Amino acid sequence: MPGGRPRSFDADIALDRALELFWRHGYEGTSLADLTAAMGINKPSLYATFGNKEELFAKVLARYLDGPGAYAADALNAPTGREVVERLIHGAVELTAGANTPNGCLCVKTVQACGPDSRTVRHDAVAVRKAGEAALRRRLEQATDLPSRHEPTTLAALVHTISDGIAVQAAAGRSRDELRQVADSALRALLGDGT
Repeated sequence: MPGGRPRSFDADIALDRALELFWRHGYEGTSLADLTAAMGINKPSLYATFGNKEELFAKVLARYLDGPGAYAADALNAPTGREVVERLIHGAVELTAGANTPNGCLCVKTVQACGPDSRTVRHDAVAVRKAGEAALRRRLEQATDLPSRHEPTTLAALVHTISDGIAVQAAAGRSRDELRQVADSALRALLGDGT
């Protein structure tokens, strides 16, 4: 017996469009009507291919982490602790205020703007943030080139706090050049004049 009708849309392109929409407007700021219009599909096709809105967001979040947000995991492979921190903070500027991306961070927007009905989505975004900070802490524990005044747990929290602040400022319209200056000042404060 033959399967259903073949899909008349490209699921990867549709997922990329959903990613951009969620990134631009946040989870709660994006309606199903917005999604189907941007993705070029109807609701039954959305549900059949991606599940409900919450399940779609989980797929989008994974795509974000493997795509635009992959700089964070890549930064952990830098040869020195100083370079790890520099790449993360400069990467936050490029991700959140780059010429080809929506302003702000998908995870930060989701954590900030999800109400009680979106607990699972918020929980998933918080879990991503915590996992990233824990991975950074483990990497910083291996570094021997960082100022001794910083212990890895606190430095990892500081880096994430600065990155989140950059994302909030980008969402508020701060320019890439302004945020690069902020990033450079933060790096000097964290790491000394060697940056």
